[in-house]
Amino acid sequence: EEIDRRPDSIGKAIPNAEILVLRDDGTPCAPNEPGELVHRGALVGMGYWNDMEKTAERYKPLPGREPGLVLPEVAVFSGDTVRKDDEGFLYFIGRRDEMIKTSGYRVSPTEIEEVLYATRLVSEAAAFGVPSATLGQAIVVIATSKPGVTLTTDVLLVACREHLPAYMQPAQVDIRAGPLPRNPNGKIDRKLLSETYSRETAPPSTLDSEPQKTHS
Repeated sequence: EEIDRRPDSIGKAIPNAEILVLRDDGTPCAPNEPGELVHRGALVGMGYWNDMEKTAERYKPLPGREPGLVLPEVAVFSGDTVRKDDEGFLYFIGRRDEMIKTSGYRVSPTEIEEVLYATRLVSEAAAFGVPSATLGQAIVVIATSKPGVTLTTDVLLVACREHLPAYMQPAQVDIRAGPLPRNPNGKIDRKLLSETYSRETAPPSTLDSEPQKTHS
């Protein structure tokens, strides 16, 4: 069974639908290269009901396809970042609007958070980007400890160094008392944390050097 071979895959396209993984310039990604999940084919709808702004954001002409057509083909740009393996199976990485753009890379906050949760010391964790003059965005981590556990920033920084490449290392680690705020969908609200963090801390230019540690 494919689900046993690829338990973390979200599968393939259903019949009569085509799934593309595209770069920002509209060209196809190579196998296992992260890109945006794009739907095309007969099953693509006409847009969002009574929401022209959302429709314009997600339903866009497909670049580089059938230039002779009078009307361009419209595809659905999902806003999800995925990768596709050599056999066409898809793997979810994260939402594009939550991706951290740092040092020329797109970093999924989920990948960083998974490393923190793997320490078994963290109750909640959120990674997000803040403006940086040299990096584009610097990575900030906010975490809470499990009950009865003494959590230190050094432990989390060591875990990140052991399991993540240099460009994914946090510039700031902030350990706080929980719980962290959540959005209406019940997920940790990274956007709110980022906005709150930016108001409460020093200018982002101070995050361009060595990782910093704070406790709240």
